[in-house]
Amino acid sequence: MKHIVLTGGGTAGHVTPNMAMIPVLREAGYKISYIGSYDGIEKKLIEELDIPYYGISSGKLRRYFDVKNFTDPFRVLKGFHEAKKLMKQLKPDIVFSKGGFVTVPVVIAAKKCKVPAIIHESDMTPGLANKLCIPSAVKVCCNFPETVKNLPQEKAVLTGTPIRKELLSGDKEAGRRFCGFTSDKPVLMVIGGSLGAASVNNHIRSILPELLKEFQVVHLCGKDKTDESLTGTEGYVQYEYIKNELADLFALSDIVVSRAGANAICEISALHKPNLLIPLSANASRGDQILNARSFERQGFSMVLEEEEITDQKLLDSIRSLYSNRHSYEETMASGKQMDSIHHILSLIQEYTK
Repeated sequence: MKHIVLTGGGTAGHVTPNMAMIPVLREAGYKISYIGSYDGIEKKLIEELDIPYYGISSGKLRRYFDVKNFTDPFRVLKGFHEAKKLMKQLKPDIVFSKGGFVTVPVVIAAKKCKVPAIIHESDMTPGLANKLCIPSAVKVCCNFPETVKNLPQEKAVLTGTPIRKELLSGDKEAGRRFCGFTSDKPVLMVIGGSLGAASVNNHIRSILPELLKEFQVVHLCGKDKTDESLTGTEGYVQYEYIKNELADLFALSDIVVSRAGANAICEISALHKPNLLIPLSANASRGDQILNARSFERQGFSMVLEEEEITDQKLLDSIRSLYSNRHSYEETMASGKQMDSIHHILSLIQEYTK
């Protein structure tokens, strides 16, 4: 039986595309193992799928000064030795990596053990972890046409991002029951990403009284980011993170406000949900979300509001404008070319499985 090791972690965006690949890999007869960090979000998500999970030491490689910069290289080195040991123990035929810092030791160890590794970059420009992995990879899958020219020509493949099939079959009425909503007002879904977006959460909450006059609001606010004082507010529900009911909540939502992580926006556009993107500011990140958001805006899939320009009034006006123009966004997304990413990536995996 062919054996594949999947790796990726740190945020849900580095795990969900792997989860989207799992059903087709099983169908294609692959034995699957997963290597992630000791206690990242990926551990819980993958163990629930009944897949053997192996944790390794993981450190973050930062471009800015942080006292952890002195200790993390040792954690990465330890992770490399653990990954190399796992490669010898598991003897996989191939590795598929979805990015995040935990993947760096895994991909480099794979090359040292002569195991081909295919990596996937969702953002417009490769992140530092994937940049470090590219020399050790046989192919680099990417999501945006613009990315291809930033990658080695012989390795780059435009595949798009794998979308979890179950997201496409949500039940609107089940979502309504789950939230306790009525059918007389449209539904706005706010997604802060798996780690939450404190500033987006705060702005949404400060305009909540105005929003609730026109909308019912489902707020996915991230770990430890719920506001207990709002529990029980009519027409408003908040959750840290939603897994099983997410498809139903998407089906229920008329419009979406979201961060601009690549996987999140690909899922939103695959579902043709009119959306307002609030990318992480360049001060708080490497600016990849801004590039992702502007690409989607150029294609007519999204409205964009940059973090630095947000005021409560501007956010409220943007949400109202998005709702008024929702049909034109739906039509543009519906006419866009959807790639069959999952099968495209599967065929690459099969090609390189020895």
